[in-house]
Amino acid sequence: MPGSAGLELTVWTVLLLALAGLAAGFVDAVVGGGGLIQLPALLLVPGISPVQALATNKVGSIMGTSTSSLTYYRRVHPDLRTAAPMAIAALLAAVGGAALAANIPAEAFKPIIIVVLVAVAVYTVAKPKVGVSTDLRWTGNHHYGMAMLVGATIGAYDGLLGPGTGSFLVIGLVSVLGYAFLPATALAKIVNFATNLGALAFFVPHGAVLWGIGLLVGTANMVGAYLGARTAVARGSRFIRIAFVVVVAVLIIKLGWDVAHGR
Repeated sequence: MPGSAGLELTVWTVLLLALAGLAAGFVDAVVGGGGLIQLPALLLVPGISPVQALATNKVGSIMGTSTSSLTYYRRVHPDLRTAAPMAIAALLAAVGGAALAANIPAEAFKPIIIVVLVAVAVYTVAKPKVGVSTDLRWTGNHHYGMAMLVGATIGAYDGLLGPGTGSFLVIGLVSVLGYAFLPATALAKIVNFATNLGALAFFVPHGAVLWGIGLLVGTANMVGAYLGARTAVARGSRFIRIAFVVVVAVLIIKLGWDVAHGR
């Protein structure tokens, strides 16, 4: 496959990557967390390094988030006055987080992330009315300032670690700013596009991206993202809330497994 740095890919590996990209795009468009599917699939490619897998995963993700962002924009019309400053703050923070990742081991943060995710899951389950309807907690500059703070915090996390970034964006928009799950997901996709772009701005100059594999996974991710966004819009905030709890639970299990096995 061109642009895959001489890696030998079998037909079955190509099919696995395409299926993983499709599933990841769908899940990520609904509530985030598609990297939990796509990244492990990339790590199964013979000869690929972890850095190449991380960088190539961002190519697939940004193609998917661009598709879901456009789909949500046409059908939900998210507030771009909130999305734009939040996305810019997230992009800059993601570049900084990626640079910081070279000096701080990810394992140092994973136990903290697990505790935060458990708290998020408990909060979401214990408050069934949270995210059902939009009830913004601030207006004007206070609202935009808090949006930028949420974007910068989670953008830095995306550059530093990454798993579950979309889910963190959704819960930040719901619990901190007061959005319902559907508009929160629409805004999260725009911001997530920016964090992926920020991470790629760090990875591409270092030659870490395998473009052939990235474009393969990304094309499948785009199809899944379109279908996922359409499903989320049709089913509404209650469906997204249930999917959110499921994805957060899977993320807790995955990170807990990594910590238990010293990964």
